[in-house]
Amino acid sequence: MVSQVLLRVWYQGRALTPEFSSLTRFNLNFQEERRREGQEFSVLSSSHGVYNSSNKFSTNGHGLQVAAHSQFQNPGGIEDRQIPLISANNPCGGLPRFHVDLLPAVKGMVVQLKGDEFWHMTRVLRLNLNDRVELFDGKGGIVEASLVQIRNTSVELAAVRTCQVLPPTSPHWHVAAAFGTLKGGRGDWLVEKCTELGAQRLTPLLTQRSPAIPGQRTDRWQRMSIAATKQCQRLHVLEVREPIGVQSLLPEVAKANVTFLATAGATPLVEAMTGVPKHLEGGLLLIGPEGDFTGEEIQMLVEAGAVPVGLGQCRLRVETAAIAMLATVMLMSDNHQTYARTS
Repeated sequence: MVSQVLLRVWYQGRALTPEFSSLTRFNLNFQEERRREGQEFSVLSSSHGVYNSSNKFSTNGHGLQVAAHSQFQNPGGIEDRQIPLISANNPCGGLPRFHVDLLPAVKGMVVQLKGDEFWHMTRVLRLNLNDRVELFDGKGGIVEASLVQIRNTSVELAAVRTCQVLPPTSPHWHVAAAFGTLKGGRGDWLVEKCTELGAQRLTPLLTQRSPAIPGQRTDRWQRMSIAATKQCQRLHVLEVREPIGVQSLLPEVAKANVTFLATAGATPLVEAMTGVPKHLEGGLLLIGPEGDFTGEEIQMLVEAGAVPVGLGQCRLRVETAAIAMLATVMLMSDNHQTYARTS
């Protein structure tokens, strides 16, 4: 039995197309290399036309696809496997990704990009007319688009398919940490890593020992969140909220599915996580300032429903404690979700 594996071939950042002889030769060399490994390859177009034995092929201009025909052995015999094509509807596609506030809703609709995204597209990546990109709005929407106009300070892109909106797939963890006074880029680092780990929301926390945050920091952190979202292939941007005091946070502590409060000498976080429901979809993580929460603040948070948890025997910086907590709960939440799907 012969199985078929479909995948799109990319060369120097773009899908292979037949109009460039160098790309054509690259494709044939790719085919010959695979033949030496004992596998047979056929070149397919996007409309699924197959080239003949003379190595000719057809395409509709959207790039070539390669179908690998090979046999896979396993203890149960030979099985069929298929790898889905990379496309704009795949949250981990192979195209450069750019953020826009409002996506083109339907095929052919045009949007304009300016500012940082324009600079990144034209000056850093040096994309040209007709190059393909992915556009996302940070709310789950994503669409593939093509460059149709390049100006001095802006570009226009036309959607090549209808926009899709995908729901969040990770647990909804909210990190509230007293990181506003961190220096040396440590606060920026925290925003970036919370984004990469999949936190849904990040709140700079005002406490008695960290009562203020320098101006303009929140705007900077939101921009950094968008950049990190692009890098890690998320579709939903981490929400960086305005600073909030402990007293104002108490209602959120009370209504959260679970609230973990980092404090010295408490039950280890991993042990506390074993007691939460396996279907837990998120919660609230609280991290105090360098000098920790005051006794009064801890009492208020615990009375509102927070569960004190420990993070080991070493004294941790604010950003280290926040990332340690978030990584732990995200990984254990993923394990719980996997267990629930397979049960």
